[in-house]
Amino acid sequence: MADDVKDKVIRIIAEQAMLDPADISMTQSLEEIGIDSLGLVESIFAIEEEFDIQVPFNANEPAKSEFDISSVASIVGAVEGLVAAQKA
Repeated sequence: MADDVKDKVIRIIAEQAMLDPADISMTQSLEEIGIDSLGLVESIFAIEEEFDIQVPFNANEPAKSEFDISSVASIVGAVEGLVAAQKA
């Protein structure tokens, strides 16, 4: 499941940044990829729809949210956590 989540999240982020998924690194921040605040919101909506999950509304405030958006890897980890919690 983890690789499937990772691949889907990278695809969604790549679509928002208009990049090839191969150009996305797990260590990059959304800012480094070129995703602005609107792109972040659109990415979150796409992630919610793809995985049928609810991302916390304050995901863009790292100090207040458990959904970490500081890097692609942290987003993948947060999505994996929400997907696992949903199945539990």
